[in-house]
Amino acid sequence: MNFRRQRPDEPDINLIPFIDVLLVILIFLMLATSFSKFTELQINLPTADAEKLKDRPSEVIVSVAADGRYAVNRKPVDGRSVEALAAEMAAAAGGNADAMVIVSADATAAHQSVVNVMDAARRANLPRLTFATQTQNAAPIR
Repeated sequence: MNFRRQRPDEPDINLIPFIDVLLVILIFLMLATSFSKFTELQINLPTADAEKLKDRPSEVIVSVAADGRYAVNRKPVDGRSVEALAAEMAAAAGGNADAMVIVSADATAAHQSVVNVMDAARRANLPRLTFATQTQNAAPIR
């Protein structure tokens, strides 16, 4: 008689289904990454040179303070309405429709204040509009 305990067979792990799944995932990743190069955009960024800007006598500088007050060519605007701002901008342009409107807004100014300046420029028939920026190390404009 054999009284020894018989060990049950060790369970073996079948690796073939695991390999099949990995190959399917590998094929999927190869197909998915091949399309990524077609979605890239070729962008040529603009460059700027350090030449002195031309003097533009027909420019209207609109300053927007952090609390929403406006100034047109350093002259404060009474009230904060779009109509008052448009009237001041039209007076500063002197009827010149080619006048450039330069918006110099505080970094913490509300977006609505800047949108009001753009709306006032449209109402004053001044379609040429740009935004003033400064470098990180520059002192703020007073």
